[in-house]
Amino acid sequence: MNTTSSPVLSMEGVSLSFGAKRVLDGLTFTVQRGECFGFLGPSGAGKTTTIKLLTRQLTADTGRIFLFGRPIEHTSSSDYDRIGILSDTSALYDRLSIEENLRLYAKIRGRGERAIPALLERVGLADDRVTLVKACSKGMRQRAALLAALVHAPELVFLDEPTSGLDPAARAEVHRMLRELKRAGTTVFITTHDMAEAESICDRLAILNEGHIIALGSPAPLTMEHARNRIVVATRTHGTVELTKDARAADAMRDLLASGEVVSIHSDEPDLEEVFLELTGREL
Repeated sequence: MNTTSSPVLSMEGVSLSFGAKRVLDGLTFTVQRGECFGFLGPSGAGKTTTIKLLTRQLTADTGRIFLFGRPIEHTSSSDYDRIGILSDTSALYDRLSIEENLRLYAKIRGRGERAIPALLERVGLADDRVTLVKACSKGMRQRAALLAALVHAPELVFLDEPTSGLDPAARAEVHRMLRELKRAGTTVFITTHDMAEAESICDRLAILNEGHIIALGSPAPLTMEHARNRIVVATRTHGTVELTKDARAADAMRDLLASGEVVSIHSDEPDLEEVFLELTGREL
């Protein structure tokens, strides 16, 4: 991940209300070039609204937004040619085949069609390329919409729940594609409800709750901040023994090891999903 250049996008104190309801309140974060940045939160927390602000589908009430190093209000249509978007409103034409949709989007974006066969192969749609979109399953539509967002090789992609509705094999392939995009320098801004997905592919992430960012950082340090002061030891004859991380526990551990009782030792750190639930108090 390259963090030496200016951020690809950033928000500084951004707030937005719909009528009397404050939807986003003081959002501040940056996303660096080549970074996969996860934006997590319960349903209704404001994730999709944030993407709409970053792509100028909405305008903030207060605060500043920067895209490619410039205030977002000064960006041009050529800047948006450098962006790919997968959202719940991503448009595929029902009466066109999957391949025809991709050819159309490549033409609109001013790109050639040579990459399309390889893209279809990557997400398992090569054999379904002539299937009309209206006849596609939800998973096929989702994969086709993802390819439509990537067909012009964008520098920055916004992905709103990109693996929703996909089976494990297709999800794993999408994850491999995203890692390849990162290695090639593409910046990825992703929302997801899948905490394992976020831990696996995100360099950094923000947790949004009720319009506020309540946690921001890399997945491993975020989880370690909430580590429990507990060690769990499975023993041969005494069952499971829980010890605190202190000097007295060290003596007990030494005795267990010396007597050959220890079968396994686990330091009881939470995963990202547990941290999410602890911070938000809400289900995914």
